[in-house]
Formats: sequence, C-alpha cells, structure tokens
Amino acid sequence: MRVLRWTDRDQIPAGYGPSVVTLGNFDGVHRGHVEVLGRMVARARELGGRAVAVTFSPHPARVHRPEQDLELITGEVDRLELLAETGIDATLVLAYSLEFAQQSPRRFVLDHLVRPLNASVVVVGRDVRFGRGNAGDLGTMIGLGREYGFEVDVVEDHVGTEPAVRRWSSSWVRELLAAGDVRGASEILGRPHRMRGTVVRGDQRGRELGFPTANLEPGASGMVPADGVYAGWLRVIDPPDGPVGAAEQWPAAVSIGTNPTFDGASRRVEAYVLGRTDLDLYGAQVVIEYVARIRPTLRFGSVDELVAHMHRDIADVESVLAECC
Repeated sequence: MRVLRWTDRDQIPAGYGPSVVTLGNFDGVHRGHVEVLGRMVARARELGGRAVAVTFSPHPARVHRPEQDLELITGEVDRLELLAETGIDATLVLAYSLEFAQQSPRRFVLDHLVRPLNASVVVVGRDVRFGRGNAGDLGTMIGLGREYGFEVDVVEDHVGTEPAVRRWSSSWVRELLAAGDVRGASEILGRPHRMRGTVVRGDQRGRELGFPTANLEPGASGMVPADGVYAGWLRVIDPPDGPVGAAEQWPAAVSIGTNPTFDGASRRVEAYVLGRTDLDLYGAQVVIEYVARIRPTLRFGSVDELVAHMHRDIADVESVLAECC
C-alpha cells in the first residue's frame, strides 16, 4: 500500500482523518519506535481511521546543538522507508528550525495534530516532549487531549535483558555502533544496521591484491561503525548500466578504517563481495548491512601478512553468515 508523505501541513487534504497520530524523530526506527508505531496502526484499524507518523527534518539536535554534529543512525531515505514498513498510512515530515522550535506546546498540537490531521488518538511514550523548550510533556498532552477531543494512548517503555537492562533508545544504538558492536545494535534495531551510498573509485589496492572492493562515497548515509572488519551483506539498489540487477544481494566482508598498513589518511567504508572479482559496481547505489564485527583494524608488517589475514577474515565472515543467515 502506498504511504502518503507530506512536508507541510498545507499539503494535507481538507477533511483528512480522523487520524491516530504519533510524533518523534525515529532515528534508527528501533524496536521501541516500532512498538509505538505498531500500537498506532492497530488503534487506527480498530477505529477506522488513518495512522500518521509526525516527524522532523533535520533532527532537532542538529539545529539546537550543531557543534556536536550528531551522527544519525539512519539517513532520510532509510528512515522514511522503515517508517513505511510499519504499516502506517502517511508521514508528515516537518521542517525543523529555531523558529519552528518557538511554538508553544498548545500551538504545536493545534496546528499540526488537531486541525490538519483531525487527531482522535495520539500515541506516545511516557517521555514525550514537545513545544518551546520541550515544555510540553505527557501531562500537557493529556490536558490538551481533553480540551481538543483526542485520547492519549501511552505505550510503556521496553528494555533489554540482563545484563544490559536499559530502555531501548537511539542513543544506545549509537553507543553500540561507536564501539563496533553491530550485533548488539541489531538487537535494539530489530534488524541489521545499514548504510546507503554510491560506489566510487578508491585506490584500487584491493583489486591488485585479489580482493576488489566497492568503496562507499564519503558522506554515505547511516552511522559508520567503529573501525574494523565486519561480516555483512551488500545489496544493489540502483545499478549502473551493465549485467548487475537491482535488489541483488551478496555476502560481503566490510572494512572500515584508514588502511594503516599502507599509511592511509582518509577513513573509508569498502565491501568485498565474497568470491566475486567480476563485479563492476561503480556508480551503483548500494546498501551495506552489518551482521557482526570480525576484528578491529590492524597494521600489518607486510603485504603478504595482510593478504594471509584477509583470507582468514573471509573464512570468518563465511562462518558468521552461514550461522546466522
């Protein structure tokens, strides 16, 4: 089913709704987000309404604290795709700015939930915050619901299991990815972490060594995990001209780092498709999914030592992927 997408409330058709609505940044669209979105969809089907996710672009933290340069788990394309996969009917993506942030909680609810979407139910977590200075909280939303005629449905937080009993959150996913723990991140995300980007030419050193790699463009979307070698998958989304078809997926050994054996300076993400030396993916848009970290980045004393270790890495990648997938 086609999911409607609006970038301004004025694009919403007159008389749209009634709607069951939720709001959030949804970075990563992790299992906690999916729980809330699933509740929203279920309530919408129960009431015969529309399920609408209200979100923001750019991420508010990048507007209020640009000096921190928050690294987002998912790029915009993947975030919207993952939202659509939850079964929602529409997404309202609001342009976030310092001016937008000055709205009072009441004005935000009235102008973005009540009037354009005819919200009959608003589904939120207990930590919901909205409006100028995050002054609006759950109590505020409940009070506004009484005033404007919508129900507030509260979804309780879900946490991980021992020994890491902790609320599912985007910040937790970022911490795990920064440590290279892509397995742990996938537990919270409910799927492998992914990056998306166009394949560009590198130094061609991998090809010279017998392991040609697909190098992701600098600035590819999705958070880059810690340096190291990973087991994962490479999937072609938009192929260049040639024999490679869209949606083809292959097992891959993914290397992240500066290639210290060759005194590299720039950090790169490159994927070797196991057993394939015939692929020409330059210009293709691809998605890389991370399954497990094999090892950290190492500096080798010689090219022969590097190649020998690469063969061991590939065997480890094959073993991991055979076991899990």
